[in-house]
Amino acid sequence: MSKPIFMIVDVFAEQRYAGNQLAVFRHTEGLSDKDMQSIAKEMNFSETTFILSDKEREGGYDVRIFTPAREIPFAGHPTLGTAFVLQRSVVREEVSEIRLNLEVGQIPVSIRYTGGQVDWLQMKQQSPDFGEIFPSEKVAASLGLSRDEIDARYPVQDVSTGLPFMIVPIKTLASMKKARVARDAFFRLVENSRAKAPLLFCPETYHDENDLNVRVFVDYYNIPEDPATGSGNGCLAGYLAKHRYFAGDAIKVRVEQGYEIGRPSLLFLEASGSDEGIEVLVGGRVKAVAEGEWV
Repeated sequence: MSKPIFMIVDVFAEQRYAGNQLAVFRHTEGLSDKDMQSIAKEMNFSETTFILSDKEREGGYDVRIFTPAREIPFAGHPTLGTAFVLQRSVVREEVSEIRLNLEVGQIPVSIRYTGGQVDWLQMKQQSPDFGEIFPSEKVAASLGLSRDEIDARYPVQDVSTGLPFMIVPIKTLASMKKARVARDAFFRLVENSRAKAPLLFCPETYHDENDLNVRVFVDYYNIPEDPATGSGNGCLAGYLAKHRYFAGDAIKVRVEQGYEIGRPSLLFLEASGSDEGIEVLVGGRVKAVAEGEWV
């Protein structure tokens, strides 16, 4: 039986050593659930993925996603990064789309090329599901902020396109920079809630060409801060369209993330539709960093 092989990639990165790190494993047929969890803990990235077979099933590739603590049904940067590895190492030809069979269902990833190399990828996420609205004053206190630093024109709301996030509208970049999770207060706040991770966003950015600045705190999953969160930004895209943040029910925006932890990332969000069904697209670039064999 072949030993597992892996590739490390940076996702939502304009160059290497930025964006969100991901380890993608192939030749995983002999690995148990415990093995996969142990490997994900050893890698200690926010997520590690396992391609269960190089052969398609029902038009897609079976993939599982693990954090260092547990398996999760969906995540954004692992979806894009795994599609990149599948194209590069399994498909090995210019195809316009690769589909991943995840626990939440089949997720299509479209691919754009430049000079025969993958240049850009975009995933279509599930239509967002809008849930609980949280009290702004309690959310602010759990993030080390005052109530008036949250934009009262919009709700703090649980949104999910496969993995739920608490979407928090912030007024200024200064507030974004000082935000910190007060773990005890935040864990009490979300104890009986579906969304366990706050995504903060504001219209002030580090770079003028970007539309929004985002931070995502994932303390609940043993990750203090995530540098680029495709699943969370998909939820944000749906939220922006639903609540007409940009004065319309269709959005196309550039999002910067990861600056506070030295991993600058760039995500491209699109959303359009209505409450009956909002289409969400999240795209970005992937850079290969390393590959090897698990001994």
